[in-house]
Amino acid sequence: MADPLQSDLSPHDLATVEASPLYNEDLAPIPSSKRRWGTKDIANLWVGMSVCIPTYMLASGLIHAGMNWWQAILTVTLGNLIVLIPIVLNGHAGCKYGITFPVFARASFGTAGTHIASVLRGIVACGWFGIQSWIGGEAIYRLLLLKWPSLADTAVWMFVSNEHIQVNTAQFLSFLAFWAVNIAIFWRGMESIRFIENWGAPLLIGIGVMFLVWAYKKADGFGPMLSQPGSYRTPAEFWKIFIPGLTSMVAFWATLSLNIPDFTREAKSQRAQLWGQFLGLNTTMPFYAFIGVAVTSATVVIFGEAIWDPVELLSRFDNIGIILVSMFALSLATLTTNLAANVVAPATAFSNFLPRAISLRMGGIITGIIGILMMPWKLAADPSGYIFTWLLGYSSLLGPIGGILICDYFVLRKRTMNLPALYDPRGEYSYCGGYNPRALIALALAVAPNVPGFLVTLKWNIPHAQVWSAIYSYAWFVGFFVAFALYYFLMKGYRPQTHSAGGR
Repeated sequence: MADPLQSDLSPHDLATVEASPLYNEDLAPIPSSKRRWGTKDIANLWVGMSVCIPTYMLASGLIHAGMNWWQAILTVTLGNLIVLIPIVLNGHAGCKYGITFPVFARASFGTAGTHIASVLRGIVACGWFGIQSWIGGEAIYRLLLLKWPSLADTAVWMFVSNEHIQVNTAQFLSFLAFWAVNIAIFWRGMESIRFIENWGAPLLIGIGVMFLVWAYKKADGFGPMLSQPGSYRTPAEFWKIFIPGLTSMVAFWATLSLNIPDFTREAKSQRAQLWGQFLGLNTTMPFYAFIGVAVTSATVVIFGEAIWDPVELLSRFDNIGIILVSMFALSLATLTTNLAANVVAPATAFSNFLPRAISLRMGGIITGIIGILMMPWKLAADPSGYIFTWLLGYSSLLGPIGGILICDYFVLRKRTMNLPALYDPRGEYSYCGGYNPRALIALALAVAPNVPGFLVTLKWNIPHAQVWSAIYSYAWFVGFFVAFALYYFLMKGYRPQTHSAGGR
């Protein structure tokens, strides 16, 4: 993992790359002299991404499914340790060559085939961007209601409402306001994101600790939930909860395990990206999941019911100062997660699709528009399907992409790529018309075993439904390892011509 940085192109190679139709300034390799992110910056990035309302509520689905509190937290922790492996491995290429995820994926999927991998990742992020923006807007809306309760009576927007979901004017405008803040900060560039993450990380940790202390003191302990055993009756029932739950925890960051090069390309060294990610992710996620469980447990004593939604919890407070600070913290937490986890990947994917026509900024605008069109108020209205439908569903797509990337870079290429050729539409990574058919075959065949199980979750009548559901419980793992093995087998006898160009 101590490979030297190799993103400094010779003047000749740089001129060749800049003339390529696959190039723009946002997709260019970042030279070592312009890397500014150290271990602290990478760690703060993960703190900012990890501290959000979905993390706070992450253990709730597992507890509702039958786990006790420590089993739920342990599942979250184990899932993060597992997903850290592909995160660090894919991050290696970004750091070594200074390249984005779509450029990295050109080596395995082809200079045109990379669009399949990057857009699949990007569309998922657009959905997440919309959901997080809706959550942030809801925090703003609840805050405004404290000052102007009459806003709850503003006209219902019929084109976004139905019999189950009622969205009024104030809610929708709050959503658009939070959406606009995200886009405005992204427009200022990656350094603005780094500034927000570095500034927000210690504040968010402090707010979490304060929330925990408040709950403990107010309830004279953390309440009954921490002493409640799991509701499963046999070990077999526990495993039926644990396996899909663990897969879902892996899937939570399966998105970032693909496009992590978008950030590690800014890292000063492999050591910085490795330790920064380990320290930032694997401490923050379990800690904030525990805060969610402990505070919710205390609400059973304080309010007589379990309140998992922190926005709903804050609306029960009577201290306006605490409410203001806490709502600000929730908005900041949502902002830091949204910027890094849900805007950068699709913006980069769209820029890569038409490098000469779409800049990273324009890609961010496209991301925001798609995020609205995906109607996040409807996605967020069904928390029951959050873990076992939404997370599992897209993990079956992203796991195979991760398996192909890691097999190609670490096993077949042994961490060596021809950097200028990544920008050459007729070079060694162009394969067959810009597409690597072997990667596409491996991707399709790795997704296929999970399709019947996904259809079962949609209530389709599928023969042998139990078998397919059991396979689907391992969706990310099945996709990852099947794609890894198939890609290795298909590519083993394929050796494209290599060159002694710069970046080797």
